[in-house]
Amino acid sequence: MRFRDRSEAGRLLAEALKDRVEPPCVVLALPRGGVPVGLEIARALGCPLDLVMVRKIGAPGQPELALGAVANGEHPVLVVNEDVRRMTGASDAYLQSRKEKELAEIARRKARYLAGRAPAPVEGRTAIVVDDGIATGATMLAALRAVRRKGPKKVILAVPVAPPDSLARLSGEADETVCLHTSEWFMAVGQFYDDFRQIDDEEVVAALAEAAPED
Repeated sequence: MRFRDRSEAGRLLAEALKDRVEPPCVVLALPRGGVPVGLEIARALGCPLDLVMVRKIGAPGQPELALGAVANGEHPVLVVNEDVRRMTGASDAYLQSRKEKELAEIARRKARYLAGRAPAPVEGRTAIVVDDGIATGATMLAALRAVRRKGPKKVILAVPVAPPDSLARLSGEADETVCLHTSEWFMAVGQFYDDFRQIDDEEVVAALAEAAPED
């Protein structure tokens, strides 16, 4: 299965979600790639759109290899892949340094994207956590744990595509999982899209402004 772009993937996900979501709901997208997907879901379901601010922590000398991820909050959520940590010899000092650097980048992006806007309510609601796909699942794991801390009634993980082993590792973190396509032959999320261009900050800001307003 291939998607024309992230917007098409979002519309297809919205169709798959429409009978699973009980109001009130909120769509929580991982920026930047998850935002166009989340916008289509928010439009279709009439939910507010907000962000889960999370960043991958790359391994020493191999920044594309996910050592873990961090999500912001009053008490930031840190997840670490211990197998990768052992393989790369990442020290506590390295992990702490990268955590602080990524939290600083999260703070920059949060200020840029939200500009002081109050967060959408999550407590007691159906929270739909969205990205444009999952590879290792490190960032999604941190995102799901951060969302769970906010007290939603139900957490739904919604993605267009993911490898089955990553979905299996995440299955206990969400109450429901909706994934349109899984593949064992998984190299990167972008292989399942015709248009997988990078989303810029301005597009994230525009999507948040366009999303369904809170009642």
